[in-house]
Amino acid sequence: MSAASEAAGGRWRGNPLGETRWMLEAMRLSADPVFLPVGLPRGDRRGVVLVPGFGAGDQTLAVLAGWLWRLGYRPAVCGFFANIDCSERGLEMVERRVEASHARTGRRVAVIGHSRGGHYARAIAAKRPDLVSHAISMGADLQAMFDISSATAAAVGLARAGLHATGRARRPDCLTVGCSCSFTDAYNKPFPDDEVRLTSIHSKGDGVVRWQSQLVPYAENVEVSGSHVGLVFNRKSYRAIAGALAEPELPV
Repeated sequence: MSAASEAAGGRWRGNPLGETRWMLEAMRLSADPVFLPVGLPRGDRRGVVLVPGFGAGDQTLAVLAGWLWRLGYRPAVCGFFANIDCSERGLEMVERRVEASHARTGRRVAVIGHSRGGHYARAIAAKRPDLVSHAISMGADLQAMFDISSATAAAVGLARAGLHATGRARRPDCLTVGCSCSFTDAYNKPFPDDEVRLTSIHSKGDGVVRWQSQLVPYAENVEVSGSHVGLVFNRKSYRAIAGALAEPELPV
């Protein structure tokens, strides 16, 4: 079964051309006072683990990481070169980084994920609320996992085929909504919203993931304007992130 046919809303062409707006969004961010940062609540030196989107590596989050450091947090990446591997293996990478950040600071950490990285943010928060205080998803389908454009679904299909061809797939149903791995289990767990603050940042102009699937009742759903790719450079996203991280952590 293809990722497209698994999507809750059926086939959708998305808006590939609209995704080129990310360059304009990056330029706007660099000229905005939020980038310095000015007028935002300062960080408390909490550890923040960053997770990139599908097909992307840690380098795509370099601008966000630098901004978080200037804001007063301790950002860290997980070691993703291209986020196309087995989801269970990916979640293990995220969990190791969360554990390391927790050990270094002695505090629960925040996890910010873009697109597929938002799946990991939700999953690790549900699995380890003892280590995660805040989870922030940018442009991730938090309802059906693969409610994505047909072009993106085709790319997921290629990645799935590659995992099987190279022996990297741990299970026959790897990289599907029905995979029996620990990642799927964690992603589908009831979210501990009484212990972890979850924020879902979404745009109705998203050309990769249906924005409706990014809304869940157990999250603070924050709408911004812009593209899917550009969420990691969106000045409104940065304001939403600063506000979300400033919220006091909930007791475990």
